[in-house]
Amino acid sequence: MSTERPLPRIDGSVRRVVVVGASLAGLRAAEALRDSGFDGRLTLVGEEPEFPYDRPPLSKQVLLGEAAAHDAGLPACRPVDAEWRLGVRAAGVDPLHRQVLLADGGRLPYDRLLIATGTRARPWPVAEEAALDGVLTLRTAQDAAGLAARLDAEPRRVLVIGAGFTGSEIASACRERGLDVTVVERGPAPLVGALGGVLGTFAAEVQRAHGVDLRCGVTVTALEGSGGRLSGARLSDGSRVTADVAVVCLGAVRNTEWLDGSGLAAGPRGVACDAGCRAFDMYGIVTDDVFVAGDVARFPHPLFGYQMLSLEHWGNAVAQAEVAAHNMVSPGPRRRPHLTVPAFWSAQFGLNIKSVGVPTYSDRVVIAQGSPEEGRMVAVYGYRGRVTAAVAVNRAKWLEHYLRMIETAAPFPPPPDAADRRGDPVPVPSDVPDPRLLSHGPTVALTGHHPDRHITVVRAD
Repeated sequence: MSTERPLPRIDGSVRRVVVVGASLAGLRAAEALRDSGFDGRLTLVGEEPEFPYDRPPLSKQVLLGEAAAHDAGLPACRPVDAEWRLGVRAAGVDPLHRQVLLADGGRLPYDRLLIATGTRARPWPVAEEAALDGVLTLRTAQDAAGLAARLDAEPRRVLVIGAGFTGSEIASACRERGLDVTVVERGPAPLVGALGGVLGTFAAEVQRAHGVDLRCGVTVTALEGSGGRLSGARLSDGSRVTADVAVVCLGAVRNTEWLDGSGLAAGPRGVACDAGCRAFDMYGIVTDDVFVAGDVARFPHPLFGYQMLSLEHWGNAVAQAEVAAHNMVSPGPRRRPHLTVPAFWSAQFGLNIKSVGVPTYSDRVVIAQGSPEEGRMVAVYGYRGRVTAAVAVNRAKWLEHYLRMIETAAPFPPPPDAADRRGDPVPVPSDVPDPRLLSHGPTVALTGHHPDRHITVVRAD
């Protein structure tokens, strides 16, 4: 008869948890902690004064006037019984004494710390031009409310700088409102940084068909104003755009500056962590009391060559927060890895774009169903002979099929009988450009890799 004591479900020594970042990942982590049975002290710190809210509606329903920014609050899945420190910025971490330092001089002791500080919009680089009335960014609820009010005033023209997903969704909202809009993108096409050349070319055709003045291969060299108000912009090709409103969509900045001097592996690409969400220190040693989740995390994924991924995806923030919460309070043998396949979606110009996998982790792409001419299609991406991603345009029902192929490292291109495609399309280069050549940033950033190995996900079902 065994005399071994059963492993406890949660680590009873963990009595104080601090979550820095009171947004989607922070809230879902707090809920998961309570679901796990953690009954200790839980504190959430957020720089914004609002309770957690949903960001996807800010560039969609809010800009169309279909919802108010203050109505975008995230519904709570359960009470979290937490102390909320909102409108307070975290200023540092003292790992020796296990304390979070606050900008107001306060200190919060912790047994476990979750970093979920996310990202902020990258500002226009020239401060004097960024200060012009009419120059905006879009990230927060306050940003969305301000931009929606500007669009309500029916400006003569809106200038969107950067044609990633946020910039393209803003342009779509402008056209749906009947407003003239110019989109300036340094790269060869909209969305090319996230989806590659084939779907980028399709996106450019769609935007122009909807009346967008799309300027690719050029940059804004200066924003101009009169009397402190924006009047237009000069472009690198010598032309000038007159605009009352300019929305700067140059990608995101990960909120890691507050961790300077903490000894953690934190920088512009995010906070590095292992697959169990445990943060690395600056020497590459994994910590056991600091965890990371959401847009600010930089983590390895075994399905994508152990590349260190940084994701700006709603679903990843939720899934990773739940794994981090579980691991923070679980004994070592009960911890689990974050293996969720990345997924995102966008609604723009009458299109429903959904993706699984990492399109930028590819060297070839094939249109497996439909066609650009139909405006309905599925593009499947491959790298070194295996399926790594799929993007559906108004054809989302096939994504579950390709998700299984990604998880099992299925051969690329997919066989003709794997779907309802006509003929046998030929794969072409995916044409994913160097992110440094674009105005917009990718929603999935590949930031390094470990030795190449392939694994598959085995499902219980």
